[in-house]
Parts: sequence; C-alpha cells; structure tokens
Amino acid sequence: MVKMNRFSRSVSIIGIGSTPFMNTIDDPRYQGYTDSELFAIASLRAMEDAGIEPRDVDFFYHGSANPRMFNACVTPNMQYAEWLGMRGKASVHHSEACCSGYVALEQAVEDVASGAHDIVLTGGSELALGVPDGTKPAHFRKPCTLDIIIPDLDNIYERNYSRFLGGPSGVNFDDWMDLYVRENDLTAEQADEVLNTMSYHGRRAASLNPLAYFQESFDDIAKRLGFDNPMDYLKSAHNPKVSQYLRVYSNAPTSDGASAVIVCPTEMAHQFKQTPVEVLGVGSSSLDAINPHLEKRITAEAARQVYEITGVKPEELDLFLCNDFFLSSQLLAAEEVGYLPKGEGWKYVLDGRTAYDGDRPINPHGGRCAFGHAMGASGVADIYEAVLQMRGQAGVRQVKKLPKTTMIRGFGGSQNARAIILRTAQSAQE
Repeated sequence: MVKMNRFSRSVSIIGIGSTPFMNTIDDPRYQGYTDSELFAIASLRAMEDAGIEPRDVDFFYHGSANPRMFNACVTPNMQYAEWLGMRGKASVHHSEACCSGYVALEQAVEDVASGAHDIVLTGGSELALGVPDGTKPAHFRKPCTLDIIIPDLDNIYERNYSRFLGGPSGVNFDDWMDLYVRENDLTAEQADEVLNTMSYHGRRAASLNPLAYFQESFDDIAKRLGFDNPMDYLKSAHNPKVSQYLRVYSNAPTSDGASAVIVCPTEMAHQFKQTPVEVLGVGSSSLDAINPHLEKRITAEAARQVYEITGVKPEELDLFLCNDFFLSSQLLAAEEVGYLPKGEGWKYVLDGRTAYDGDRPINPHGGRCAFGHAMGASGVADIYEAVLQMRGQAGVRQVKKLPKTTMIRGFGGSQNARAIILRTAQSAQE
C-alpha cells in the first residue's frame, strides 16, 4: 500500500458503475430520464458492484460541466441525495468542465486519505444533448443547440486574460498536433493516416462495448455504403476535415450519461466484493487557453507530479487512458507521459499497437470520439474502464496483458489536467 503524498492513508476503488453514453431524447431505454435518475443509476450500480448499500456511504461528490445550463439546477447534489437514498448525508457538487470526472476521483481520494470519511461515492453526470423544455417538468427536454449554449462568447470570456479553446476554425484543437507534425517531419498525408487509424481502432473497440455511443464499426459502415475498405470511407466526403488536421470523426460526439466510483481505505478494501484497485497518486495542473501549447504543458506537469508522488516509472505502465475529445490528444498525451516513445508513437498507431488488442493499448473502451463525451461524466467513465480492464472483466475487448498499473490523463475546459496512476491493490497478507 502506498500512502498518498501528505496524507495518512492509502485509498482504493472498490465499486464502479455507469450508464450507457447516449442521447436520452431518442434512446427508448432512457427516454424521459432526468439527470438525477441517471446519476442514481450509475451510483447504485457502483454500490452493487462493491456490495454495499446507500447507508454505508459516508459522503458523496458529484461533478458536472454545467448543471445550470443543461438542467436549470445550481446545486444538483441535493436532488441526487433523494434518489440515492442518502437524504441528510453531506455532499458536494463541483464543476471543472470536461475535467470534472477526474477531479471527482481526486476529491474523493483526498477525502478518504485525510481520514475525514471511510466510504465515499464520487462521480459525474451530464444531460448535454438537451435542455429543460421550460414549460413542463424536467424530464421533458428539447434538443440543445449552439444558440442556447453560446449566445454570446464575448460575454463569457474575459478577453484580457483568456480565449475560447475552440474558435470557429478549431485552431487551438490543432495547436499540439501541428507542433508534433513539424517536430517529427510528418507529411499532411501521414498525419491524416495516423488520425484515421486511431478513429478506426477506437470505433472497433466501441462496437464491442455495450455502453458506447457508437455501436457500428467502420468496417460495417464501409461495407454498407459500398466502400472497398474502412480507410477509404474515413478519407471520403462522409468524414470531411473540420480543421487543418481533424475530421468529423476526430471529434467527440456530445452525449448524455453518468458514471460513478466508490473508494475507501486500502486497508479495508479487500472485505468488499471486487478486487480493489489502489489510487497511487494524482498529479494536477491548470493553464488557460491564452497560453501556447497549453495541453502539452499541463499534461507534462501533471505527469511529472504523479511520477514523483508515486515513484512509478513510465515503463511500468501497462495501460493508458486519455480524454481525447479531439482525437490527436490520444497520441500526443501518450508520448508526453512516456507511455509511447517520443516521436515514435505515430508508428505504433499505424502498426495497430495502440488498439485495444495491441501491445500498448490506449482507450480500450473506444475513447471520447467513439465511446462518447458526456462532459462531467467522461472522466469517471475512463476510470470505470480502467478498473474493469485491471480486474480482467472487459470481456471481448479485454486487453492482451492484464494491466497491473494504469495511467489516466484527464483534460478539460482549456485549463485543467489530471494524471492518475492506478495499481491493482495487494492484500495485507501479500
């Protein structure tokens, strides 16, 4: 057991739960469900996974990118407590954009490590494809459009100190990829081949994942539309470029969904149903979008911190998960943290080595661009997948080597990064 830096106790994950990532407006399985109900489903599944009841949970955290916008609620944790059977128990809601789910784990781990509580539930949820109708109860929703989300960017961003991450051309999304292409002398054709190959393998994994937003593989789509192979389809007008490097399938589909995990002190973790997964450490960094190469810089700093805290070396990592809501992040972050060799990762991609069935797997659940992106829930969905893989419970998409040590790199909102290292917990007798 590893004691968290500055804290008194090691902490492990004992339960995981998730809903599918989907569109609740159109999905008959969850049509009419509210945000509170989705988070309750994920949380109760995590409790069932651990073998505990709501009464056993001491405290819970909830993350969401923007509950006021999507759900007309400022403190949704109060509503969740009712659905979870935890009325009167203390809780906290927080929002760190698309990094919310990774911060959710960080907060819960620090809580338990400090000795404040023993069993803590944490997670995230987002109904991002719709907004309340405004004239009916909350479960009646209408599609969310850009005029609702971003009525006036100049009123949202303080131009003296910040700038919007995307912009009309997605220029900031291409920032790190453009640097990588120039540093490694890649041609435009090679860069396109690398990104399309990542799309292909991400969709392969997602098509095997019942929780993923996209269920049809590119092989099947290409065949259905009369293409000779899936790469021809991915380079066609069906997948046009939306920036210098990124195509339509290089960007994550906005989704609805919820995920949750439960943590406790490692010393008591083996009394529950599942093999516990220890949280060795969390590295953190923040930087605004006004800074050049912000994602590269905060990824490097968060990774530096977590390696220093844990003593883990990059070569010890068996699995890497990355918030790649623009696809290039998958490759770039993997190199930045040392999971892939600097300047060589693109070759690993083309050789299929980063696919779920390769020897250096990345995002075996499909990644944001195929699994879906439910903003505040996405980080917890990555943790869910990491734990599932480390237990050997991922079924047909189980990676070849049972992972003992996993890194999760979270990023979101053009300011926050987290680098989390997980390791299969040893029992006290080992």
